[in-house]
Amino acid sequence: MSDFNIQEFLDSKVDEYNQPNFIANDPICIPHLFTLKQDIEIMGFIASILAWGQRKTIINKCKELIERMGGSPYDFIMNHKEEDLRSLLGFKHRTFNDTDLLYFVEFFRYHYSRFYSLEDAFLIGQENVKATEISIEKSFNEFKLYFFSLPDFPLRTKKHVSSPAQKSTCKRLNMFLRWMVRVDNKGVDFGIWNRIAPSQLVCPCDVHVERVARKFHLILSEKLQWKAALELTDNLLLLDKSDPVKYDFALFGLGVEKEM
Repeated sequence: MSDFNIQEFLDSKVDEYNQPNFIANDPICIPHLFTLKQDIEIMGFIASILAWGQRKTIINKCKELIERMGGSPYDFIMNHKEEDLRSLLGFKHRTFNDTDLLYFVEFFRYHYSRFYSLEDAFLIGQENVKATEISIEKSFNEFKLYFFSLPDFPLRTKKHVSSPAQKSTCKRLNMFLRWMVRVDNKGVDFGIWNRIAPSQLVCPCDVHVERVARKFHLILSEKLQWKAALELTDNLLLLDKSDPVKYDFALFGLGVEKEM
């Protein structure tokens, strides 16, 4: 194994998994159902937040939610009347329930009445910072404060949106940003946000990614926390300084397909 080249190996796995066949069995298939930017953002965000458990279940629950919103999430959120919200009652995925969902709808209505894109919610305090200098740590910490800035938010809902301040790896938010920010011609990630550079993204880190990353000594930190996600990303930057998070495809694919 002395001639093993980790970059060549991982690059080949990126090519294998970063292609349209990957979409159908992954939660990213949910925002791919839409063409309107706000629908992509809303359902991309919700799909990433609900992304725990079996992928098939996650996808089915998201499709159920789209149906409950009449097939047009952005239109439903911006134009619903009070009685229309009844269609959301009873929605549940693991510990995420209709109380959480109703607050998400309230937040989105508040945000989109003020901004065209959800990207602005991730740039609080960094509105005039260059795309290549954005701090994702600051972005996520500020986003959580903003997300729960509306009066009478349900305390129970806070557990569904993580932040580096809690030492979380923020896997779901990192995954969502990968979807929105990464630009390539493969047709998987959307690349519809341009005020955050792909070089600034942090690699989503779950048990599948962690297991493979540790085998390659890309993570040495004892605990799977925000620090470990940064350590992994720093090591991936050595392989590709402009697009480190493309290796999420390789690490996740190798892990979930049990190749390693």
